[in-house]
Amino acid sequence: MSIMHRPSEQRGRETLDWLDSRHTFSFAHYYDPAHMGFRSLRVINDDTVAPGAGFPTHGHRDMEIISYVVAGALAHRDTTGGEGTVKRGDIQAMSAGTGVRHSEFNASDAEPVRFLQIWILPTGQGLPAAYRQSHVDDDSKRNTLRLVVAPGGGDGALGINQDARIYASLLDAGATLEHELEPGRGAWVQVVNGKIAVNGAELKAGDGVAIEEVDTLAIAGLEASEFLLFDLAAIWQHSRSLKRFV
Repeated sequence: MSIMHRPSEQRGRETLDWLDSRHTFSFAHYYDPAHMGFRSLRVINDDTVAPGAGFPTHGHRDMEIISYVVAGALAHRDTTGGEGTVKRGDIQAMSAGTGVRHSEFNASDAEPVRFLQIWILPTGQGLPAAYRQSHVDDDSKRNTLRLVVAPGGGDGALGINQDARIYASLLDAGATLEHELEPGRGAWVQVVNGKIAVNGAELKAGDGVAIEEVDTLAIAGLEASEFLLFDLAAIWQHSRSLKRFV
């Protein structure tokens, strides 16, 4: 069994007058060659944006970009025609592919918005750009692993161009879950709020853990918690996988 713990306090951080961003992996001005991602998972940014502020229109390409809203609401607009408000319980997936420009602003003038921005490397370059959005209420995530992103989508999950699955969960204190990993696959667990144990490793809010060479993940709620589980294929190729993002 292989376990790599990524403590919250060791993440990179960018603070502006309107943004507090914690970087699990290298991103923008934060560069750490020891933390460039895990398998196809390239970015997990935990962003809190001040009321009325946000990211003005900017471009991406050849990346699967997922936003998971924890609290508040985002106002989204992109060049695929995707537009709307992304609230607590909403998930958006954008295939940047051949190129897309988008903006993300706090939709409120009074309350901050917190969301996880996730980047996953696609199966190839030059794929068609696309935008998808869905709502997953808290009840459907409680004490279970709710599939929210999957290759090709289906069963209420948003589709992406990679053999990666994302599960969301709200776990009560004392509740337990198990997740089976197929041979050769690995998992990353990211704690959003609360405290859990994964195969005996205790994780607090902001912590992440990479697990390989196991058959079963055993997850226990040490207190009321929210987390994401990434189930990732063993082999992937991408020409930009080890390059620094700026």
